[in-house]
Amino acid sequence: MPMSDRSKRRNKNPSPSFLSLFSNVKQRIWQWRGVWLVAPTVAGIAIALRLCGWLESWEWAAFDQYVRWRPQETRDERIVIVGIDEADLKRVRQWPIPDLVLAQLIEKIKAQNPKAIGLDLYRDLPVPPGNAELERVFQSTPNLIGIENLNEAEPNLAIAPPPVLDRLGQVGFNNIVADNDGKLRRALLYLIKNDQPTVSFGMRLALFYLEEQNILPQPTASDPQVFQWGKGIFRPFTPNDGGYVRADDGGYQILLNYRGAGGSFRTVSMTEVLQDRIPTDLMRDRIILIGATATSLNDFFYTPYSSDRIATQERTAGVEIQANTISHFLSAVLEGRSGIKTWSEPIEGLWIVFWSFTGATLCWTLRDAGGVGNLLPLWTVVSLLLATGSLAGSTYLAFIVGGWWIPAIPPALALLGSATLLTGYIAHEEHQERQTVMNLFGRHVTQPIAEAIWRDRHELLAQGRLKGRKMTATVLFSDLQGFSTVAEVMEPEILMDWLNEYMEAMVELVLQHGGIVDKFIGDAIMAVFGVPIPRTTSDEIAQDAIAAVQCALAMAERLENLNQQWQLQGYPRTAMRVGIATGAVVTGSLGSSQRVDYTTLGDSVNVASRLESYDKSLDGGICRILINEETYQYLQNKFTTKPIGSVILRGREQPAVVYQVLD
Repeated sequence: MPMSDRSKRRNKNPSPSFLSLFSNVKQRIWQWRGVWLVAPTVAGIAIALRLCGWLESWEWAAFDQYVRWRPQETRDERIVIVGIDEADLKRVRQWPIPDLVLAQLIEKIKAQNPKAIGLDLYRDLPVPPGNAELERVFQSTPNLIGIENLNEAEPNLAIAPPPVLDRLGQVGFNNIVADNDGKLRRALLYLIKNDQPTVSFGMRLALFYLEEQNILPQPTASDPQVFQWGKGIFRPFTPNDGGYVRADDGGYQILLNYRGAGGSFRTVSMTEVLQDRIPTDLMRDRIILIGATATSLNDFFYTPYSSDRIATQERTAGVEIQANTISHFLSAVLEGRSGIKTWSEPIEGLWIVFWSFTGATLCWTLRDAGGVGNLLPLWTVVSLLLATGSLAGSTYLAFIVGGWWIPAIPPALALLGSATLLTGYIAHEEHQERQTVMNLFGRHVTQPIAEAIWRDRHELLAQGRLKGRKMTATVLFSDLQGFSTVAEVMEPEILMDWLNEYMEAMVELVLQHGGIVDKFIGDAIMAVFGVPIPRTTSDEIAQDAIAAVQCALAMAERLENLNQQWQLQGYPRTAMRVGIATGAVVTGSLGSSQRVDYTTLGDSVNVASRLESYDKSLDGGICRILINEETYQYLQNKFTTKPIGSVILRGREQPAVVYQVLD
């Protein structure tokens, strides 16, 4: 094959750096598996609950609370309400008030030259006396607008406008749109009457006020349903705007941006006007609304300013609802005051997903902040509270600054739901991981090592196994001298008890000196110092080497005590050989899906084993301890040693420098 072809073939193979990057990404994804699993699931549930309408009332309540919390706005001086209160009813002693009284009231108002007059009273039938006088006033007041109530579905339930005003085209409908909880959060601009669009009472009065300035609504080029009126942009309400779900969007509706709670507009009584007890210019160039404010007339409605507690809910007079609607128009057109704006459904969905991931990420990141066994540490709770506060604060700030109605309840549910579900997932994972650690190490590690393993388990464990890691450690092999001879003279049951007593004593010493018991091989013990948590400094490696030698010396002392005890029991005495080697090893899980063990592999393991079995005739008393040169270099002259020399260990080609530890 030509060289160029071979080069091309080699270039098709992934580079080591790419494979390393892919491996790191895969590892990070696995480490965050709980977040990837829980966050989208909880977000999907929250979105589904919202789309089913089960959170609608909660979202309305949150919106209402934001309305009540926002700073009080200045009073709109362009609107004055002439209210018919209880004192007026007592004075007139009749309801509806007679046509004559109403005619006199309108004449008094006209005398102050208002921009427009809105009669928010049904007047489809005459109320004597004074019908002729009232008709004359209607005909002579071109800026007077009356009301009607439309009902295309049930015409018999509709309320007709005043006949004279109807002929003059000075009528607007006063239909309202109440939500299922009885509150008014929307306003109507247009409805269909006799197959033709007709304008609402509030919008017709606003048009009167703005017409001399030649400010008229114009449809936008991009969407005829969206129109610009002065500085304001008006978009029709859609069924799923804000917190609504499949709401009735008949006609042309908007979300009403109230000016304030009941009593926010300048109000005078009918009697004050009739008796000239008001300033002479109070109504000049203003919109004047005439309507009922007497409690007994029950022309009141619930609004976002009404408390959520039924016993204390406040209601707003219908005429003041109309004032809020007119103020919404005028403020948007002349001052650019924002209406209530909403996000599209896809953006709201992403918003919910974001907070679901936020809750899951906080819980996953801080899961170990409280230590072992604490599933919901204090820092996690504090972080979740801060996140919830940030959610509420950001949505409230967006509301008061830009008029944005951003969902708060579904993302809060996603935030706390993902944290809650992830806590359960972490509990399950920790149980599985704890089981894995216990299966791998059993009783053969000390409590500090166990805590270190548990603390770093996310770095150590990968898919239920301890990942293979290269590190520097010290390996200790011990073996009983002449065990075969002892086994020949003991009954099997007694031999097992005798060997278990020996193993129990030796394992205790290994654990006391910070090592772990890797495995038992007959009467031999393999212990490792410096695993599974990697040592990062030379001093730490030296401490492991010193601990291994100290452990071997302690094993010799304990064996001497056991020999004395066994001699009294009639058992034979024995000695032991120990090999210790420091160097590079690889540690991790080894086995199959049915059984897996933690073990240490590498040349240092082989060296320690060969040192233990080297030259069995070499005298060492109760315990002969041989170490390699690397271990010797780390001992820092803390022990008495003698060189054995450079020897060829069994199974190795290169000579090794060996030392014997004397004490």
